[in-house]
Amino acid sequence: MGKGFHISKTVGIVGIVLGAGALATIIALSVVYSQEKSKNENEVKPTDAATSAPTTAPSNEPWDQWRLPQTLSPQTYNVTLWPRLKPDPTGLYIFTGMSSVVFRCVEKTNLILIHSNKLNMTKQPTLTALGSKPAPTIESIVMHTKTQYMAIHLKDELAAGESYELYTEFVGELADDLGGFYRSEYNETGVKKVVATTQMQPTDARKAFPCFDEPAMKAVFYITLYHDPATVALSNDEVNVTADGTLVTRTTFAPTEVMSTYLLAFIVSDFGFIEQNMDKLQIRIFARQEAINAGQGEYALNVTGPILKFFEKYYNVPYPLPKSDQIALPDFNAGAMENWGLITYRETALLYDEEISSNGNKESIVTIIAHELAHQWFGNLVTLRWWNDLWLNEGFASYVEYLGADEAEPDWNVKDLIVLNDVHRVFAIDALASSHPLSFKEEEIQRPEQINEVFDTISYSKGASVLRMLSDFLTETVFTQGLQTYLDNFKFSNTAVNGTGTGTSLPKSVQEIMDRWVLQMGFPVVTINTTTGQITQEHFLLDPESKPDRPSEFKYVKKYFERKKKSLLFFTKRKPRGQIFHWVLANINVTGYYRVNYDNDNWQRLLNVLQNSRQSIPVINRAQLIDDAFNLAKAGIIETTLALRTTLFLNSETEYMPWEAALDNLDYFYLMFDRTEVYGPMQSYVGRQVKDLFDYFTSDNKCSDLYNQINALRVACSTGNEECKTLITGWFQQWMANPNVNPIKANLRSTVYCSAIAAGGEGEWNFAWEMFENATIASEKDKLRAALACATEPWLLNRYLKYTLDPEKIRKQDATSTIISIASNVVGQPLAWDFVRANWEYIFKQYGGGSFSFSNLINGVTKRFSTQFELQQLIQFRDDNTHIGFGSGTLAIEQSIERTNANIKWVEKNQEAVLEWFKKPSYL
Repeated sequence: MGKGFHISKTVGIVGIVLGAGALATIIALSVVYSQEKSKNENEVKPTDAATSAPTTAPSNEPWDQWRLPQTLSPQTYNVTLWPRLKPDPTGLYIFTGMSSVVFRCVEKTNLILIHSNKLNMTKQPTLTALGSKPAPTIESIVMHTKTQYMAIHLKDELAAGESYELYTEFVGELADDLGGFYRSEYNETGVKKVVATTQMQPTDARKAFPCFDEPAMKAVFYITLYHDPATVALSNDEVNVTADGTLVTRTTFAPTEVMSTYLLAFIVSDFGFIEQNMDKLQIRIFARQEAINAGQGEYALNVTGPILKFFEKYYNVPYPLPKSDQIALPDFNAGAMENWGLITYRETALLYDEEISSNGNKESIVTIIAHELAHQWFGNLVTLRWWNDLWLNEGFASYVEYLGADEAEPDWNVKDLIVLNDVHRVFAIDALASSHPLSFKEEEIQRPEQINEVFDTISYSKGASVLRMLSDFLTETVFTQGLQTYLDNFKFSNTAVNGTGTGTSLPKSVQEIMDRWVLQMGFPVVTINTTTGQITQEHFLLDPESKPDRPSEFKYVKKYFERKKKSLLFFTKRKPRGQIFHWVLANINVTGYYRVNYDNDNWQRLLNVLQNSRQSIPVINRAQLIDDAFNLAKAGIIETTLALRTTLFLNSETEYMPWEAALDNLDYFYLMFDRTEVYGPMQSYVGRQVKDLFDYFTSDNKCSDLYNQINALRVACSTGNEECKTLITGWFQQWMANPNVNPIKANLRSTVYCSAIAAGGEGEWNFAWEMFENATIASEKDKLRAALACATEPWLLNRYLKYTLDPEKIRKQDATSTIISIASNVVGQPLAWDFVRANWEYIFKQYGGGSFSFSNLINGVTKRFSTQFELQQLIQFRDDNTHIGFGSGTLAIEQSIERTNANIKWVEKNQEAVLEWFKKPSYL
């Protein structure tokens, strides 16, 4: 056990914690605060306990490297923290702490390197030997802010095989930066309240206490929290001892399992909770008391048990902890975080209101819960060795989240949605020359901003798509058997790809196939010539003239076909006069991660089938044909007019997936042409195609049909359908007349709000803003926040953009997505682009270094770019801000430049033909 508070009486707690060093704490934190404001990012001001590293050129010294040396191995931590939920006299929120880490010396060394970021040591660290030999004397301590190390130089060497204990006391700011140990604020019944909470992944545990902050450096953690008696403390494990006092309470938690630092969590709040027990496992949902009282946690509580049981069976491993806590936070940067035993969520990702939340909210909640619960085994029990193999964690969870959600909601056919949500989504990124493989070399991912960049669509959605393909290839039974063996072999430890695509021992033929999908970037287009029977493949690039950063061979689909022949099916139909009519459709249900092209004759046959007997083609493949055709056309492989003809059958289609695939691809046409003469004829065509769907307007309970209602309403209104516009403006005016009664159905609110605000003016906008400010349900606030970006008055959008710089109006977690929503509006796009350029330094400092979603901002404000002038602006923006940096958006800006180049070429080549087609669509 390490050093900590060993006090049995409340008076002792209050006396030491409140009395000793309170003034010193405030002074010390002032130093930390000034360091953060300092313009010199490479230096820290010295304190009594440590000196700062001089500003010198990088060296080969260990403290100038981004990875820890393998000389020390942590065993246990004893961490005590006290977050202050009220500001000190200087206006700062702080936390104080003490930590001892017991580590074993693997190789003799006279240097202790341990991560520490934005912490100020308030007392000289001490080193104690736990064996027979005395500990070396500490010679000096240097803080290296660039690499985020505290370097402790020793006069003599630590002995290999011996164990030592390092004890530190420190103070940090409980800032609102959404990383490490931070604060979240909210108002309840007119009272401002503060929550102390955490987000450690990937590299922010070091902001909470000094630690060996790498995923392979697993240890056991003993956590103690001091907090106000009116609050509750939570951590990864169950409460061991609680000592209540008049002024402060001490809560000590049971020791954790062996785990990584990035999975730690500790929270202090006055939240309420609901609970149930499943086979002696305690399941709890925490949230603001108001949300709990309103029953918003009930749905999450009801689905958690069935999903946990499913994964216990799926993994063939019992849930490894005594409790499963899930908590909804008002301020949270990611969607959710899989902290072991204490999963944190945005409120929109966990809380559901039967009357106000939509069916889409419900589906999102159940899939996110399944994703995070999947991690409790795959990621937490067995952990990646380093962030270069993040896809092993996130790709797997992104695949099995659909299986877990399907267990909880078997009537929704949710498993099919992986094709739209992940496969088609990631194709758009992986078809760029600036894409990257699933697995990097370790040396390519070193700095925190590089690590943050790996949390992208490739790791999540391509990982899910490739694992789904592997499961289909092997059969689900064989796949799960291999998975169970994997978990059994590596539990409580770490694993990596190590040159193979799966991190497990697979037959050589399977390993050879998977290596090509994992270690190569991109994917192939498979071309099938139905006349000759020849099948060929090549790297699919949206811009065939671009040069891939990592050229690939793409010689792997043939073996996939040989093993999984059902992916290539031939259909034969006999015409009335006895003629044989053949058509070929490959990649049934899109289980393979590739696009398919055909000879022109087969395309014509498939178009005929879509137009005359679409039910002959599975629903997923109707969506696939549309998505493949449009993207093949973007790459110049087939004619754009052929792709447009895949939408002709939609005037009689009522299924969600084909419509969604078509609208996703037509959105690109709107981005390219909504400022040109193509826009009018395109609107007319799409309006005609959607009319029957709007009239159909089914109320079936099937999840996908409900989604198609939304599509029908959105597209009909946006293309000028007068009946639709009358409907939505009428509903909105009713609501404005009686704000206490909202007549708009929950499933339709996003579309109705946006359409009504777009059709209205300042009055509608101001009303929606007032409803946004007063909304107490997070999903409703999100709908209104997005809809406010639909305004067509530039001055309203400019005002809204300014709101994103004010956390009192738009929470930091929502700022970037709000700017993206404004940029999605054709009126707002140039305003958002100008705004981002004018405020880049501020935006970058607020969100650039640590936000997983920050790259979306750059892509979001530039996705409409399709002219040389816009390309030059983008390049100039990159060059002008190199000295500031782009953080986790570094790759995104290169992808935006590449995408803009491709857009320019495509528009120049296709605008005239597209205009003529929309003027007179070529019906079959």
